[in-house]
Amino acid sequence: MALDPNQPSALGNLTQPECLELLASADLGRVAIVADGRPLIFPVNFVLDGELVVFRTDAGTKLDHASLDRVAFEVDNVDHQRHEGWSVVVQGIGRELTDALDETSVREQALPLRPWVGGAKDHWIRIVEPRFSGRRLTQKGAAPGPTSP
Repeated sequence: MALDPNQPSALGNLTQPECLELLASADLGRVAIVADGRPLIFPVNFVLDGELVVFRTDAGTKLDHASLDRVAFEVDNVDHQRHEGWSVVVQGIGRELTDALDETSVREQALPLRPWVGGAKDHWIRIVEPRFSGRRLTQKGAAPGPTSP
């Protein structure tokens, strides 16, 4: 389909199952925290365990402010040629599971989560009590583009 610059785009909300499908198709997102009254955003590799986002980090700002605090997590994909894309946001509470010995924590720490950036990344965090929201931008009258990033 040729891009028609005069054709307006349509913005639609995604359902929770659509949000989960898109999250499962990605492995890089951004976690947002608040530190010293300032919002900060960090890219992180992640995996999805059911409805829970799980990521690894080193000691420092992310660990200090993502554990036991409210966080937001975002993944998106943009097709610049078609002027289309999607964005999924997960809001919840960060919980460190590094030293936890319950069945879920042990299973999550065995997930294939390999950070792109070097360093030990010994601390595992999951986002609990997740609330999902998402939006998709498409050209009006066009079928949505691929759902994977």
